[in-house]
Amino acid sequence: MSVNACAELVERGDPDRFLAAMAAPPAARAVLFPLYAFNLEVARAPWVASEPMIAEMRLQFWRDVTEEIGQGKPPRAHEVVAPLADAVPAGAAQLLDGLIAARRWDVYRDPFEDAAHFEAYIDATSGHLVWVGALALGAPDMAEPVVRDLAFGAGVAGLLRAVPELEARGRVPLVDGRPEGVRSLAQAGLARFRNGLAGQGAVPKVARPVLFALWRTEATLRAAISDPTRVADGQLDESEFARRGRLLRVSLTGRL
Repeated sequence: MSVNACAELVERGDPDRFLAAMAAPPAARAVLFPLYAFNLEVARAPWVASEPMIAEMRLQFWRDVTEEIGQGKPPRAHEVVAPLADAVPAGAAQLLDGLIAARRWDVYRDPFEDAAHFEAYIDATSGHLVWVGALALGAPDMAEPVVRDLAFGAGVAGLLRAVPELEARGRVPLVDGRPEGVRSLAQAGLARFRNGLAGQGAVPKVARPVLFALWRTEATLRAAISDPTRVADGQLDESEFARRGRLLRVSLTGRL
């Protein structure tokens, strides 16, 4: 029932990851739904209150949770915490803590300090999430560079899709928001993603369902490269037919 509750949260709040998890085998869903529900709760925390202190307190709750998971303590009575503790290796809890810490940037209106700060944010919020999922599903350590390359591309794509909403909320989501800066960022993300694609054979079949959630990455990045103005206009989405068809192909082949 706890995993079902996580699935319901993800279905309402993160429909792309919900579809990706539903395309995975049932055993993988028991890992993916709690992990995605955790990610949703953390991603929401900076936005649920106008007071930064309240947002910080919500993030601290999840940092305490990951610390307890890492220490092997009994999970708190919470619909996401218990299944997350069952799904995530204790040794990976520190990575989830790093993800939460990176989300503090979302609380405030400060821009990224530089490109290195931006890249660290993407690696923590997207890279840590996907790598923890891969570890939980049985990926070996040697697969980490491949998974992180794929996740970096996906993180850039997700942020580009979110630009209109972030700007509407008073944030500065891009280091260089000029069309040439947007194109350069999308090109860098696509290069990392394609590098990961070339090496995805290093990810064993049992762990590949965590990659299903990255299925929209290439289409998004290619659209941004083709016409960077589509980012600010919120016009990066492909057709529903193309979106569903691509996910079906990924789920059938097990490859992005």
